[in-house]
Amino acid sequence: MDTEAIIRELEAERTRLDQAITALRGNKRGVGRPTGSTNGRKRMLSTAARKRISEGMKKRWAARKRSA
Repeated sequence: MDTEAIIRELEAERTRLDQAITALRGNKRGVGRPTGSTNGRKRMLSTAARKRISEGMKKRWAARKRSA
């Protein structure tokens, strides 16, 4: 393994550690938020997708209520 590859791996590990520390601290300053291709815009879900998600959550809540 060459030096550049080792440096890339170490930098990637540092990024993972920074994200874990930020998550444990509660992300109070907004640092470490993942960046995506949405540029801060919310993605719109189709009506069918919203319905599927809703039905799935209702099933999960019902199962949790039964087990409690």
